[in-house]
Amino acid sequence: MTYRIVLIEDDPQICEILTDYLTAQTDNAFVVDCANDGEKGFERIVAGQYDLVLLDIMLPHMDGFALCREMRRFSDAPVIFITARGREEDKLRGYHLGCDDYLVKPFSLPILHAKMLALLRRAKGMVQQPVLAAGGILLEPERYRVCCDGEEKDFSYKEYELLKYLLEHKEKVCTREELLTQIWGYDFEGNDRVVDNHIKKIRKKLGAQGRQIRTVFRKGYQLKEDKKNDEK
Repeated sequence: MTYRIVLIEDDPQICEILTDYLTAQTDNAFVVDCANDGEKGFERIVAGQYDLVLLDIMLPHMDGFALCREMRRFSDAPVIFITARGREEDKLRGYHLGCDDYLVKPFSLPILHAKMLALLRRAKGMVQQPVLAAGGILLEPERYRVCCDGEEKDFSYKEYELLKYLLEHKEKVCTREELLTQIWGYDFEGNDRVVDNHIKKIRKKLGAQGRQIRTVFRKGYQLKEDKKNDEK
């Protein structure tokens, strides 16, 4: 299958590396168009039918955040930010503006390729991520959205990923070490108290529904669905 990609990046070396890598893939054909500033990139998106957008943030004339916001007025093409800006607030802003994924430079080319294929298959209707639910908690991975008793809640990136993991492993006792590894990574230098602090914040945001996240003494946490609440 052939996919049309627009790469909006002001570093010519990165453009060349990504274009060479993607066009060399044999499992799918990628046609890559490049733009070296935000305005030209936006013009390409308006003029062309692209399957996916690779977008830097720090661009001349129009930054990536503004471009993403404007294109979301008329296009639902998947967007992956590829940027040196790795702060949590930047990632959250990107997701709130409608991006589908966010990679911080330097990143792995095979990982980028895998993420692109996953988004492209999903956009073409080949794969759908199921909505995750427990009692009055609803998490929509496709929209990066959490609702509790019908009201949308604001979650930080780590809070969202932690709740998502617990929902995906509903009824299972997840140890603090497991959660730390899965959400923060093997190279995280802190301790497992960070898990406790995030669980506390999640419970507070979920209100009464937060009771479904139960503490398992000396082990970790279990998201145990409140069936009675679900029947009300």
